[in-house]
Amino acid sequence: MKLKVFFIMMLMTANIPLAKSQIKQPDSYAYTRGVEAYNEKKYADALEWFNRELSEHPDNGYAYVYISILRYEYQEYGKALSAIDNALKHLPKKDKEWHSLALASRAEVYTAMQDTIKAIADLSQAIKIDPTNPKYYNARAQLNYELKNYTHADMDYQKMISLDQGDVMGYMGIGRNANAESRWDNAIAQFNYVIKLAPDYSSGYSFRADSYIGKEMWAEATDDIVKALDIDGDNKAFYLMQDLPKEALALLKAKLKIQMAKQPTNKYWPYCLATIAQSGEEYDSAISYYQQAHSLDANSLFLENISKCYMWKKDYHDALDYAERALSMSPEDYDVIDLKADILSRLGRFDECLVERNKYVSKYPDYPFVYLSRADDLLSIRKYNDAVEDYNTAIVLAPKLTEYPYLLMRRGDAYRLLGKKNEAKADYEKLLEVEKDSVLNSDSWTPFAFSGLGNADKAIETMQYIIDNDTTDKNGSLYNMACIYARLEQKETAIKYLHDAFKSGYSNIVHVKTDYDLDCLREMSEYKALIDEYSKDIKVDNSTKDETHIKEQTEIVEVPFTKDGGVTKVKCTVNGLPLHFVFDTGAADVTMSMVEANFMLKNEYIKPIDIIGSARYMDANGDITEGTIINLQTVNFGGLELKNVRAAVVRNQKAPLLLGQSVLGRLGKIEIDNPKQRLVITHKISK
Repeated sequence: MKLKVFFIMMLMTANIPLAKSQIKQPDSYAYTRGVEAYNEKKYADALEWFNRELSEHPDNGYAYVYISILRYEYQEYGKALSAIDNALKHLPKKDKEWHSLALASRAEVYTAMQDTIKAIADLSQAIKIDPTNPKYYNARAQLNYELKNYTHADMDYQKMISLDQGDVMGYMGIGRNANAESRWDNAIAQFNYVIKLAPDYSSGYSFRADSYIGKEMWAEATDDIVKALDIDGDNKAFYLMQDLPKEALALLKAKLKIQMAKQPTNKYWPYCLATIAQSGEEYDSAISYYQQAHSLDANSLFLENISKCYMWKKDYHDALDYAERALSMSPEDYDVIDLKADILSRLGRFDECLVERNKYVSKYPDYPFVYLSRADDLLSIRKYNDAVEDYNTAIVLAPKLTEYPYLLMRRGDAYRLLGKKNEAKADYEKLLEVEKDSVLNSDSWTPFAFSGLGNADKAIETMQYIIDNDTTDKNGSLYNMACIYARLEQKETAIKYLHDAFKSGYSNIVHVKTDYDLDCLREMSEYKALIDEYSKDIKVDNSTKDETHIKEQTEIVEVPFTKDGGVTKVKCTVNGLPLHFVFDTGAADVTMSMVEANFMLKNEYIKPIDIIGSARYMDANGDITEGTIINLQTVNFGGLELKNVRAAVVRNQKAPLLLGQSVLGRLGKIEIDNPKQRLVITHKISK
């Protein structure tokens, strides 16, 4: 059984610097430097120092513990286990804290290796040595939870409570176990107590929401989801909200809209509503909410999701536009690069698509599914050998893909088109074996396998069954029947079904023009007439569009800047106060110093109502500082005005007024013309 490694309180790297002992640790130079490097998160340096220490002092058990942790982080489990075994041999017998820590660390390695029995045994031994450490009980309880040994898990959680009645984790664990066994009332009682102990702990509400969902108490469940989201954007609540039934979803949407009205400058509420709409395939609504969120606080994630919504609406032009805008904010976001490739593929722009696929492969050469996507694109441009190579690479990386019908069908087709009949036959037969117990539907590839094997009767029979029973994608199934007949060289019937597919609403003209299954039809006058007829009625959203679409919706604004010691400064007004922003494309948000904020507050450029919260930020030195979040009602520069801009007040008297991506991303594409000292902003107006 594969276990999820989900220690609520991580043992290893978090604990080492905190492990206290009455036994004096070594003070040798290499060991001391290793500890310093480890605490500074310079792990490669730390490993080098600890190895040097052991070459000089091979009996230093503490160094072995550190090495084990570092090997674990590098997923070198064998070396991690060897180091821990040596640590247990050489640690001073009297140092119980480090002995128990070493055992608990080894338990985590065993957990990663899915050897649960040994992991629990080590944790039990660690608890025997150090019976007052709640983290060890918590780790063992987690493993028992994963194994569905809820009684044993409850015993450990009860022990945690006895050690510290104010620690919520024991109560949370007991409540989670009760949820797992559908003992909803027992779970609710535990989470009620958690909320009394820690009213600002979001998990208390999100897990209680799960209990209320089990009881179909939708009002209470949605209240808890909103509360958990309001506290800290709780992940569990975020996913629960996307999986509610219709009767609860309507209630949740109403409550989220109320939150949006209460907090009109908070991007999170329209983001939640957008996510729900996107999950429900309400793409127009999702786009609208994502745009609202983006207008409040620009984020490439919003642009990425808008792009996805347009793609699923088959509006590929706008999908590509938003993907490129997302990449202008986050050029190294490879998920967006992959999304852009998908869109270009749907547009039939395969050369451009492959450029993006290759970027992704270069960055993540071990990710199997990018090879599948690239293989499909190569197949579309008839590079069959290259396609086969990519399909095979995907299988090497993920052997289970040999049971993936789509891959078997596509690779079988590539082999068939290369004239490799035996290889094609093997893939088609494997596909039929994989799908033999499945119910035939629009996602089935069985008809294509039969056609590839030359079994025309079975191919047509199974495809007709799918058409007769298809209630979700009838036009797609009709198109597939056209492909089946084309593969069988029954051209006239293929044309008939292609016409029926268009007539019933099939609209992907680009795919029709590039689908290798239809190659035998290309020179037929009937095919050409059909394509001409429906191309007039169907919006062809590809690179042949002229540029008026873009020009009608954008304007170019040039904003002068000055250079001061290598820093780019832009004149602006904030709530009517003339200031200078430092222009920084690498910064995420708008920040200002305490001096500027206090001046604006005292002179009523900002009001107490504009102070909306706090957040933590990382400075250039990697230090985290907490800042007050304020809402700037208007920011104007170069004639462009933005409303409701969130800014962080950094507790640094010398911090500049920094213009980051949360504003830049709302403006559009920005280019720097250094010779003219101008920012050239291509600004989207409206649709």
